[in-house]
Amino acid sequence: MKELLDLFLTFARIGGLTFGGGYAMLPMLQQEVVEKRKWATNDELMDYYAIGQCTPGIIAVNTATFIGNKTRGIIGGVVATLGVVFPSLVIITIIAAFISNFADLAVVKNAFAGIRICVFVLILNAVVKLGKTSIKDAVTMGIFLLVMVGSLFLDVSPIIFVLLAAAAGIAAQILFKKGEKAA
Repeated sequence: MKELLDLFLTFARIGGLTFGGGYAMLPMLQQEVVEKRKWATNDELMDYYAIGQCTPGIIAVNTATFIGNKTRGIIGGVVATLGVVFPSLVIITIIAAFISNFADLAVVKNAFAGIRICVFVLILNAVVKLGKTSIKDAVTMGIFLLVMVGSLFLDVSPIIFVLLAAAAGIAAQILFKKGEKAA
């Protein structure tokens, strides 16, 4: 029961303290789930994140479900999911009740501008950290560069990029295995 409560509270804290959606949640997930609690490795977190991109639903919810399921099975997945959603549900309900009264205030607009910049920096920091562990060789660097350039210049769904990157990783592994056998 203690482990389930820890799952719920950890994901409630992550869900309640991250602004900007699933991408902004990545630095906290990395710190809490990988570094602090060791519920997943960096590679597993990236895999869960990638799968979360390809499956219906919100990335943060999908990732919480995967990590909870890995940690404590189906009930862990449910508890982690409830944990990550609960703060947002409460906060959004409160904001919805009062937003029309405060949305035009300069202080509110400036606060949201500051939050957006902070979210950008947190995402960039997470990308750099995860890039260091994900880009391991020339093949993964090539996949990274192709996806980055493609995402900058093409209006294509992230799902397509994830699927193409997966196919490129599989193709590279097959080609290099054949090359190793021939040598």
